[in-house]
Amino acid sequence: MTKPCLIVFAALLTLSSAFADKPNVLLILVDDLKPALGCYGDTTAKSPNIDALAKRGMQFDKAYCNQAVCAPSRFTLMLGSHSTSTGLYGLGSPLRKILPNAVTIPQHFAKHGGYRTESLGKIFHIGHGNNGDPDSFSIPHFKEKVIEYVDPASKPDGEITREEAMFQNKKVANFNSLPRGAAFESPDVEDEAYADGRVAQETIKRLAQAKERIEKDSTPFFIAAGFARPHLPFSAPQKYWDLYDPDKLPMPRSSELPIGSPPVAGKRGGEIRNYFPVPDKKDPAQISDKLSRELIHGYYASVSYVDAQIGKVTKALDELGLAENTIVVLWGDHGFHLGDLGIWTKHTNYEEANRIPIIFAGPGVSSDHSPCRWPVETVDIFPTLAELAGLPKPVGPQPIDGQTLTPFFKYFHSDQLAMAGVRDHAYHAYPKAKLGRAIRTDRYRMVEWKKPGAAQNTAEYELYDYQSGPGESRNLAAELPQVLERHKAILASYPEAVPRPKKK
Repeated sequence: MTKPCLIVFAALLTLSSAFADKPNVLLILVDDLKPALGCYGDTTAKSPNIDALAKRGMQFDKAYCNQAVCAPSRFTLMLGSHSTSTGLYGLGSPLRKILPNAVTIPQHFAKHGGYRTESLGKIFHIGHGNNGDPDSFSIPHFKEKVIEYVDPASKPDGEITREEAMFQNKKVANFNSLPRGAAFESPDVEDEAYADGRVAQETIKRLAQAKERIEKDSTPFFIAAGFARPHLPFSAPQKYWDLYDPDKLPMPRSSELPIGSPPVAGKRGGEIRNYFPVPDKKDPAQISDKLSRELIHGYYASVSYVDAQIGKVTKALDELGLAENTIVVLWGDHGFHLGDLGIWTKHTNYEEANRIPIIFAGPGVSSDHSPCRWPVETVDIFPTLAELAGLPKPVGPQPIDGQTLTPFFKYFHSDQLAMAGVRDHAYHAYPKAKLGRAIRTDRYRMVEWKKPGAAQNTAEYELYDYQSGPGESRNLAAELPQVLERHKAILASYPEAVPRPKKK
């Protein structure tokens, strides 16, 4: 062997050995998944595979997204930045136009750890004018459908539906002029008839290939697998619907908005109206109790369907001998209203839209004191993964708003966590006519509604107590002034929100 070849060979050996001890990462993203899971105490849900994953690691019981809508929530995950720090508020937010040099989680792992990074299914939001972020991954994205039907009756006109057009980035003058697809279907088909079954299948294939590379040259993997259900439409094979007795499903306790809440905070209609047999947007009719039950049935069936697909992936991880050295993170991008407060889907600052599951398992993660009931956020996942993998702390150039969750894997008590500098609240936001910025502590949530940069005396406030009765039945901002002031002081420690970028 010539001297130059020896030098190159030695360099490759050094590089290989440097990465040999790096843990792999399997990041599992689930669309619209609130904590409707057995491990989170939901006695209705049938979710044995996610429950088993939680037992292997740590689940965070008070985890919150940073904005309850798909694209911005996924940006907060991948960037470690609040939407109020970046201005990435919308479904069609162009990441590289607003933050051209941003470094995402997979880019950080590729640069500092030599990881091969791959993505499958719904990772970044693709649709509504958004094309995801190809720059983030080593190889092209494995794209799959979010809006999907098998039963022809679900598309009676046979044409592209409103939601299909939006998710396919079709240019349409008026989306409301397009036909609506069904809100749910339950054909007797195999799991792979739908996208999530195919994503699971492909992820298993990628894991097997990743093992071969590890054995060949010690290249660690970062695989992000994104699942669409329980996002609407609730399309899931019949066998998952059969897991539930419709008469025993939990129905909403109240269809009224909180007493004394500002009008800007509420929601009626929205995304749900793009599906039949829900009344259309111009139809003032409300969703009937019968239809509510069918929709709730569809949500839970979809949860069980996606749970089964995740179970196939985690089983493969075990069978391939990869589990011991793979950090697994399961994350729901935001919660989901199922008729509570008369609201459906997301797009609010209320608990059901913002509370999510976050589960960590694998090397460096303690499994002997879960679940954790300390408030945490989506933005915390980036710095936590970097520390667990032994990589440098992320520094941007985008603002890094997250904090590492590794103290939770070491300490057991609140005083220890406080000494470790762990924040005792979660922060989230949602933009409407005003921007709602929220502070969620162990007991309360305060929301400030104000336009960025506007005078403080223009703000409206909400305050809810989640320990004394139903948390969101009455706005307590005027009744608990001292509690309100404490939460306003916490919010004041955050910088003023970045306004929405102006459309050019």
